[in-house]
Amino acid sequence: MGKIEEKTEYAAGLKVAIEEGYRLLRQGASALEAVIKAVVVMEDNPIFNAGTGSSLTFDGGVEMDAAVMTQDGRFGGVCCITGVKNPILVAEKVMVYTDHLLLAGSGAVEFARQMGFSEYQVITERARARLEKMKKEGSPYFPRLSQRLRLTEEQKMGTVGAVAIDRNGHLAAATSSGGIVGRLKGRVGDSAILGAGTYASPNGAVSCTGHGEEILRILLAKDIVDRMKTMPASTALILALAEAKRKKIVCGAIGFDARGGICYGHTAHEMAYGYKVADRLFMFNDGK
Repeated sequence: MGKIEEKTEYAAGLKVAIEEGYRLLRQGASALEAVIKAVVVMEDNPIFNAGTGSSLTFDGGVEMDAAVMTQDGRFGGVCCITGVKNPILVAEKVMVYTDHLLLAGSGAVEFARQMGFSEYQVITERARARLEKMKKEGSPYFPRLSQRLRLTEEQKMGTVGAVAIDRNGHLAAATSSGGIVGRLKGRVGDSAILGAGTYASPNGAVSCTGHGEEILRILLAKDIVDRMKTMPASTALILALAEAKRKKIVCGAIGFDARGGICYGHTAHEMAYGYKVADRLFMFNDGK
């Protein structure tokens, strides 16, 4: 999301994620299993801003957010987690093994270790180079360092997400993000917040990407899903994004409604996405 320069690599990575999730659905797996698998594939691919490819905070660290939710209200999320390969798998453990919804920071890391997740170094040279370039250009998150009010192309906002509906008609959504380059340590975006970047109900399921602070303000995922109660997924998303665009919010979303209707769209410069239905794969990289 934002400006996508490595289009070929993005397309290849998305294709693998979609195919893996769809393969599980064809084998009778649940929507939850499918979305988690798709997100894990993208977290493991350094081209995406999640897991191994996560962007760095201003002080050069990695803090990742992830969440998963099913239509029956089950939810699990982690914020500002470090030192794990797949934050989405830790989020799933939060949902399954605790009575909590969200774990953050050192508590999330400690829980991950208790669940058997080993230490993993996710910082890449690409991420370091992006941070250094941002520091030279200044950051809108540090107004004393920059007078600009818009994000530079290098301040990558990409998030990975997946939504699915299985053969039983059950819905699920999963989202994982490495955050915005150069953000303050401890900053939490929308991805792991219930209703903001991730949401599912009997009406539908949605995963969002974009400028986390603004998505949090409008609870974009829940807004879209709530609209699905009375309208198709595509209409719900169009209306929600029209409102977001009016407010100058940089965002995007993908989703399914309870009838299997698909929705996708964005107000950002570009967004790469795709889906597979009835054994047919569709891939997009839309630009504005």
